[in-house]
Amino acid sequence: MSAPYPATWRRPPQIVKDRRWRIALQVGIVAYLVLAIGTVEVNWERVAVGLERGQRFVMGFLQPDFASRWGDISRGLVESLTMTLTSTVVGVAISVPIGIGAARNLAPAAVYYVCRAIIAVSRALQEVIIAIFLVAMFGFGPFAGFLTLSFATIGFIAKLLADDIEEIDEAQAEAIRSTGASWFQLVNYAIQPQVMPRLIGLSLYRLDINFRESAVIGIVGAGGIGATLNTAIDRYEYDSAGAILLIIIGIVMVAEYSSSYLRKFLQ
Repeated sequence: MSAPYPATWRRPPQIVKDRRWRIALQVGIVAYLVLAIGTVEVNWERVAVGLERGQRFVMGFLQPDFASRWGDISRGLVESLTMTLTSTVVGVAISVPIGIGAARNLAPAAVYYVCRAIIAVSRALQEVIIAIFLVAMFGFGPFAGFLTLSFATIGFIAKLLADDIEEIDEAQAEAIRSTGASWFQLVNYAIQPQVMPRLIGLSLYRLDINFRESAVIGIVGAGGIGATLNTAIDRYEYDSAGAILLIIIGIVMVAEYSSSYLRKFLQ
């Protein structure tokens, strides 16, 4: 028999119980926000010029030009799609053993800390920073973008996969262990069936993220559609830039609907 619902409302517990301290904290937060906003230096003349440029960009977005720079657009689009697919496949393939090693309930302490350190480094560095570093090492082009997205995929997939493994149903794992199964058999028969649907969903989600990130890292020279977009903006070809943005939005929408359908099909 379930417990009856409470008949009276009870205030949830508060971190700061003293009313005077709560008021002081609220006043301090408001004062800090006022001072922080006051330190923001705004050049209103530049804002006015920026609004005028923004209006021209919006007009170009509303009148996209797909024809004049279609060769560059198609080349950048192929590079972005190639980077997206290859980096996702390679990143997921590397993430699986790292994610297993980063699960406390599967890996020894030494392996656990090494794999968690790899995940922490990957997650600590934003894609643009990695892209700048790799472009300086390997030069401009999609190879630096491929390495950037692969490295970012490892931190994303391995982290979430390790957390899912640590939250599995231990009863199923204990049942497999009780049969005298080896470690690999434990992973194959107890861990893999529980985390595989989640891994497929995360991989599809990362595929979507990698395409959007390919447009961002291309601005710093890592190839892809982002480089074409940056060139169009630098040349004030806002109609071509609008066409590129529409293509990016369209592909992201197709990927979103396709991944949603595929996840439902797999589940």
